Amino acid sequence: MKETNVTINVTLDENNIPEKIIWSAPDGGVSDFPAKAMLLSLWDSNNKESLKMDLWVKDMPVEEMKNFIFQTFMSMKNTVQKSTSDQNLTNLVDDFCKEFKRIIDIDKV
Repeated sequence: MKETNVTINVTLDENNIPEKIIWSAPDGGVSDFPAKAMLLSLWDSNNKESLKMDLWVKDMPVEEMKNFIFQTFMSMKNTVQKSTSDQNLTNLVDDFCKEFKRIIDIDKV
């Protein structure tokens, strides 16, 4: 069995607000890659609940955050399709994504 590491380093200001997020995944060819936001979800099988960590740097523009959230929803749609093959659920998430995109006027981002 092989183990690998993904490292996330967060630099905080004096008020514990993230200023910088740097991540590395050496086995994936990623080294010290800067990011402005991250959403991490882990499944706790014992308690049947997700554990989350959502971080974004204080200078991330709101329009970029909206785009990031939209792209995350689209990724979740793809995950629903691949992991469950439930087309009705996939269509539901897709409809939500289309409405979200319309509301935030993503073409202007």
